[in-house]
Amino acid sequence: MSSNDSAEVIKQCLHVLESITSDSSVPRNIRRSVNEIIDILNKDSEPLFLRAASSISILEDVSNDPNLPLHTRTLIWNLSSQLETIPVDE
Repeated sequence: MSSNDSAEVIKQCLHVLESITSDSSVPRNIRRSVNEIIDILNKDSEPLFLRAASSISILEDVSNDPNLPLHTRTLIWNLSSQLETIPVDE
């Protein structure tokens, strides 16, 4: 995967994350975690694969929250899958 492809994955993930933060059916603590992921993914000073790995870790914690709406849980699983496609060497 080229760095342009990885950048596109990040861009798409950020778009989905933004939609989760604006969803009023999502509990506040989850929206707070999603905002943290957005901050991590936008931190250009760190390597892309580290940002993706940190984000996946938070997404795993969020996906286990019993208060998470089912439609949001599906989005989170899809985000994790997308972020896992980012290679370690970028």
